[in-house]
Amino acid sequence: MATASEERPVLVAVENPEHAEQLARTAGDLARATDGVVQIVSVVVKSHESPFSVYTDDAIIEQYSGDAQETLDRATSVAPKDVTVTGELVVGNSVSDGLLTAIERTDARALVVGWQERRGRTDAVLGTTVDRLLERASCDLYVERIGSEANGVDSILLPVAGGPHVRPAATIAKAIAARNDATVTVASVAGADVSTDVAQESTVDAQLALEETPGPSVNVQIRLHDSDDIVGTLVDEVANHDVLVFGATRQGALHRRLVGSIPRTVIKRTDRTVILARAGDAVGGPVLRQLQRLRNLP
Repeated sequence: MATASEERPVLVAVENPEHAEQLARTAGDLARATDGVVQIVSVVVKSHESPFSVYTDDAIIEQYSGDAQETLDRATSVAPKDVTVTGELVVGNSVSDGLLTAIERTDARALVVGWQERRGRTDAVLGTTVDRLLERASCDLYVERIGSEANGVDSILLPVAGGPHVRPAATIAKAIAARNDATVTVASVAGADVSTDVAQESTVDAQLALEETPGPSVNVQIRLHDSDDIVGTLVDEVANHDVLVFGATRQGALHRRLVGSIPRTVIKRTDRTVILARAGDAVGGPVLRQLQRLRNLP
């Protein structure tokens, strides 16, 4: 009989086979912590304007899934060998539509997706596909910056300022630390917008989240900074670590820019591996409203 973890897979979305190993590794870390499984998903896009839009999904997969199938095969071949990995092609009107369908059908516990920085102005915060997943995905969501991989992991930095997204951020930080026998450093910044008491409380909550997260115990250190320059402080701090895990936050200066100026500015100023975490049970609440404000939507 399948366990609860096996019934709720960790999904990982792949569009480019060159990125498959990086994303599958992260998904494997999450699944390993709960003795769960990884399901790799590649989406075959069925545009409304496409001449085969009237075909059934099975027919589209059978006849038109060439590149997507190759990507899926590549991703499956480089996935971690110590966790159960399956692969699936999904048909959707867009990549986000296909992934949202896969989440609902599998009752996924988490989705791992890649994100690449692009130049030029856009109304998207992280990219249209990722933005829609941030708004709609009903499971925990992990967005990993593509192309910046740590060459060995000794330390993970987890900046915190409270809120429900600390839980998924702590989950991935602990999972990566457990695989690499690494340390998780919980950091909070007190300053003009955040009192010392609030910053300290945030680190305590994060420690508790790390303890409650499934998986073996890991070494945890606490860093409490006093500075009005949040970005500069975090940039200086992350230089001492291999991986940066950001979670959306509830209070203080970080709250006003969910995936906005502070995280994005820090990310641009570091070459470290970066993962953004968002809790599934926050869908439709502050996440959506913040994204709407950042994109100047009504």
